[in-house]
Amino acid sequence: MEESAQREWVGMKMRMSFATNHTRELWQRFMPKKGKLQPKNDLLFSIERYPNDFFQSFDPTREFEKWAAVEVVESTSIPNGMAKLTSPAGMYAVFLHKGTPEEGPKTYGYIFETWLPASGYQLDHRPHFAVMGERYSNHDPNSEEEIWIPVKK
Repeated sequence: MEESAQREWVGMKMRMSFATNHTRELWQRFMPKKGKLQPKNDLLFSIERYPNDFFQSFDPTREFEKWAAVEVVESTSIPNGMAKLTSPAGMYAVFLHKGTPEEGPKTYGYIFETWLPASGYQLDHRPHFAVMGERYSNHDPNSEEEIWIPVKK
């Protein structure tokens, strides 16, 4: 469990669903333009903003907002074609995903079907995000990323 301060991100966003996943396209659009930003650190963030009741009756065709972004200081200017997202402070359950993106559903299945129901926590309506740092290597079976799930008692 981690208490996160307010975060400021700048990046690109797309509407998508789990059935029509455009994550690869989003990152292909974002990465060439990332150099226009002054990030706070070397980390990349994959962020999801879900509707309030998204997980109450899961539908893989229901859309949500997905971001490819970097964390920035509050006063950062926003280049054309990008947007800013602010996440309020709050508690997060943090998990380590090791493996390829194709193995992600197994990790998320554990989080939402096993850990969360037994945890005494419930989802909070704040952005969900994955942190991709120096151990992240797309499509490498040894790749590692942190998955941050917003929770509250």
